[in-house]
Amino acid sequence: MKQRIYIDTSVVGGYFDDEFSADTIPFFDRVKSGEITIVISDILEAELLRAPDFVSELLASMPELHIEKVRLSPEATELADKYIEAKVVGKTSRADCQHIAIATLCNADVLVSWNFKHIVNLDRIRGYNGINYQNGYKMIEIRTPKETMKYGNED
Repeated sequence: MKQRIYIDTSVVGGYFDDEFSADTIPFFDRVKSGEITIVISDILEAELLRAPDFVSELLASMPELHIEKVRLSPEATELADKYIEAKVVGKTSRADCQHIAIATLCNADVLVSWNFKHIVNLDRIRGYNGINYQNGYKMIEIRTPKETMKYGNED
């Protein structure tokens, strides 16, 4: 079954970043080839409005067939607020929490990010998943694009 991978804005920007491009370009090649579906939210689209044109054009160049769009729902807003109330992260990280909540509620197979401070961070992941568990939601896998790559002939 084709993986549905929720991406945050750092993944789109990572395509053009010297530190992350070696792992991000192959990730988007997998999207182009139809190997995976990326799940993007209205939060990501709003954040890209503040990005340089070439960054938002990358997403526009991906085949629509391999993109699933989701929206921030009242339920996701409530879950994101619970992450903040539990002090998983501070109030200034509300958009990061919304990404986590949306990915959780849309049942993405994994959320990928290059945001190590607020998202791809063992303590934070445990915090997000603890709140998810306490509220009857599934645990969410959180990884970098590099960790979603396939190596060799996997069966």
